[in-house]
Amino acid sequence: MAGRIEARLRDLKLELPQAAAPVANYVPAVRSGDLLFIAGQICQWQGERRFIGKLGRELGLEQGQEAARLCALNLLAQAKAALHGDLDRVLRCVRLGAFVNCTDDFTQQPQVANGASDLMVAIFDDAGRHARAAVGVNALPGGVAVEVDAVFEVR
Repeated sequence: MAGRIEARLRDLKLELPQAAAPVANYVPAVRSGDLLFIAGQICQWQGERRFIGKLGRELGLEQGQEAARLCALNLLAQAKAALHGDLDRVLRCVRLGAFVNCTDDFTQQPQVANGASDLMVAIFDDAGRHARAAVGVNALPGGVAVEVDAVFEVR
C-alpha cells in the first residue's frame, strides 16, 4: 500500500530493505496497545552485514552515522511488515536506542546515533522527533558497528 510515508521515502530516494528474520529466540516486533516495539536492527542490507568494526579504530564518525542510518531503514522495514505494509499508521517515533561498537576512548555515540535520528525526522517531520539513548558497547552481533531499536506510536 503506497501512502504518504511511501511517497516521502521516494522523494528522499530511499528504499527499504526486506525485513530481516530473527536470528535468535525473539520476534522482530511486538505491539502493545498503541506502541510498536521494534527489536534491535543491525547495519545490514538484504542480509549482508555492512560497517564491520569499531568506531574509533576501523571506522570513523561519518561511517558510524551511515551505519546508524542503515539500522533506521531496517527499523522501518520491520515496522512496515508489522503494520501490514502501511507506514502511514505510524503516528510518531517515540524512542530510539542506539548501541555503538566502539573503542574505550570513543565518545561520539550521540553523533553516531544522529544518523538514525536525522532519518526519522526527515521521514516523519516533527512526528519523527523522539527520546533517545546512545551508548558505547564493546561488541555487537557479527562485529557490526551499530545496532538501533525503536518504539513507535501507531494506530
